[in-house]
Amino acid sequence: MKQFIFDLKREFHGYNVSTLLQDLMAGLTVAAVALPLALAFGVSSGADAAAGMITAIAAGIIIGLLSGASYQISGPTGAMAAILISLSSKYGLHGVLTAGLLSGILLLIMGLLKVGKLVSFIPVPVITGFTSGIAIIIALGQVDNFFGTTSEGENALAKLWSYTSLGFHPDKMALLFGILSIAIMILYPKKWSNYLPSSLIAIIVAVILNFILNPIASSSSVSEVGAIPQKLISDQSLLFTGVDFKDFYTFIGPAFSIAALGMIESLLCGASAGLMKGERLNSTRELIAQGIGNIIIPLLGGIPATAAIARTSVVIKSGGRTRLASVFHSITLILSMFLLGGIMSRIPLSALAGVLMVTAWRMNDWAAIRQLFSK
Repeated sequence: MKQFIFDLKREFHGYNVSTLLQDLMAGLTVAAVALPLALAFGVSSGADAAAGMITAIAAGIIIGLLSGASYQISGPTGAMAAILISLSSKYGLHGVLTAGLLSGILLLIMGLLKVGKLVSFIPVPVITGFTSGIAIIIALGQVDNFFGTTSEGENALAKLWSYTSLGFHPDKMALLFGILSIAIMILYPKKWSNYLPSSLIAIIVAVILNFILNPIASSSSVSEVGAIPQKLISDQSLLFTGVDFKDFYTFIGPAFSIAALGMIESLLCGASAGLMKGERLNSTRELIAQGIGNIIIPLLGGIPATAAIARTSVVIKSGGRTRLASVFHSITLILSMFLLGGIMSRIPLSALAGVLMVTAWRMNDWAAIRQLFSK
């Protein structure tokens, strides 16, 4: 605790209005990146868009303030969503939240035992292969939303196989929004991405087009995000539904998987982003922060969170100086939820699917993959 307070004093030494404005602008910028991703990962995890928003908001405040570095931005991620979808298919949202709570306890224990130092020994090819596998799962998991089709099964491959019996009948309107999102993200000038991310532009264009083509939601053939409750604690949160400690035995296995992914993703993100910021991540404190955050988030109705390199790199490039940038990003998301909830409810799921497919493609380290296969 003394070291944490000392580090905070050093981080905020000389803090003034100018620094505050830098953090505020960085927070606004990273919120623009986080908003579409929070909605998309909430849906792709098997929960809903509101759960993704609650996760991003709570993680930005709780984990952001307690983090082992000044620059980490945590929230729902594609890798985590890929693990959660099968759990959600089998046990529903309550199972995801229970496993998330357990994973938080495990992360807290890992932090106290200083397990984080072991991550540096994981071989690079293992991380590359793992990331590519997650990317494939994310993309396959969005086939239904992208094409507007219906499938059955507990995992992506089972759902694909179910098309042989159910048939594959794409919805033309859904396909239009999906292809449009992909095209915008691919063609969008990179030099603008630090100010207005391509994913946000893709979603804005899609929702405007949806309002034009389908002014009445109930008469639309396109599946949409749906109503986003304007509250920070979901009705399905563990605070309201309760925790059955008998379930802990059932979910201890998935909780270990979630905790392991949370540890690896958070620490690798912190180490990589630390090189950009010129700051060293405290791995022990980061795991404790992730643990505390993931204990609290399911109680609010959010899915498991972890540090995200996409958001973290944006906050650094945008000039974020302290961990308050993470808090400002969360405040911006709260305002978006309460002020833009009606608009966000009309976002086509196929547009979010297009965003996720491009995100999955970009998750791959293609240079490392080519190097692996060239040996």
